[in-house]
Amino acid sequence: MNYREQSLKKHAEWKGKIETVCRVPTDSREALSLAYTPGVAEPCMAIHADKQKSFELTRRWNTVAVITDGTAVLGLGDIGPEAGMPVMEGKCALFRAYGGVDAFPVCLKTKDPEEIIKTVEIISGSFGGINLEDISAPRCFEIETKLKERLNIPVFHDDQHGTAIVVTAGLINALKLAGKEKQNIKVVINGAGAAGVSIAKMLLCYGVKDITLCDRFGIICEGDESLNSVHAEIAKQTNRGHMKGALADAMKGADVFIGVSAPNCVTKEMVASMADKSVVFTCANPVPEIRRADALEAGAYIVGTGSSEYPNQINNVLVFPGLFRGALDSRASTVNREMMIAAAEGIAGCVGADKLSRDYILPYAYDKSAHDCVARAVASSAEKTGVAGKRA
Repeated sequence: MNYREQSLKKHAEWKGKIETVCRVPTDSREALSLAYTPGVAEPCMAIHADKQKSFELTRRWNTVAVITDGTAVLGLGDIGPEAGMPVMEGKCALFRAYGGVDAFPVCLKTKDPEEIIKTVEIISGSFGGINLEDISAPRCFEIETKLKERLNIPVFHDDQHGTAIVVTAGLINALKLAGKEKQNIKVVINGAGAAGVSIAKMLLCYGVKDITLCDRFGIICEGDESLNSVHAEIAKQTNRGHMKGALADAMKGADVFIGVSAPNCVTKEMVASMADKSVVFTCANPVPEIRRADALEAGAYIVGTGSSEYPNQINNVLVFPGLFRGALDSRASTVNREMMIAAAEGIAGCVGADKLSRDYILPYAYDKSAHDCVARAVASSAEKTGVAGKRA
């Protein structure tokens, strides 16, 4: 099937992937008096007296805003907020289908970080959580950081942390099969944008010790004066051997390669230079860093991709519906690193030892039980780390 042509036709038929549904009767004078005036004055005044009541007397308890400025949409780049709307609607549909969350696309016609931050802050009283989506780096780091400081509801940049969580989940199970320990492996990440930097931080927090980040200029090394502030900061925690050179140099002897970068940037020779039982995650879409067949032929033990065409799809759809379900259910004030690790372990745990194989390290994105598992793990972690039920 030509998915692009068929999708265009379907979008013309659907005329939108989400809609608002009325949850109350409106077919009588009494019904209107309860749902609207004069009865509605009572919940209004109750919320006025205690803003916490907005989570009990309105749908706010189950709502998430999906925010974008359209600057980094899929692999299409800066195509603008209107053109990003189909992706945001799709995201909202997945929130509902897999997490039971009511999500709304909010596409902002500005690229100014402070304008985005202020706009989200202003509208935040209508939502129980904020999902940032397809905002280009390095602006996305500042936007998320400041919003997390200013808001007391969960703020989550899916391109960063959703990708990092599902990569970590895949790596947990891949290492089980390869018989390797996280503290002993060498990991190379190609792509130092939002996803790559977040993956590095997540893996460091999880206990991986040896990580080398590369961008299109080569290995990122502390002390390089050309690094931006984000790269300079992550360089303090990675590449502790201060290696310099190209991606091919970094991959020699590596146990794990994680690509969140560009198509066809990895060769069979580079994969062949890796350690025995190597793990290769090629997440670039729609064209990966190296074809799955080529990576396997070159000696990779386990290969994961960003495509649903092949086994081991590394897809953040496995993350955000369940993560927000758990955060909303626990009334979490934030999404902390412990909750993210809990989500990764929850996803990995959905593949039992009896089913785990080189071609099945992650549950399928449409597996509802996996999303339920993530929700429970996240809610439990929110409780354990003291961020549940703390909204002011």
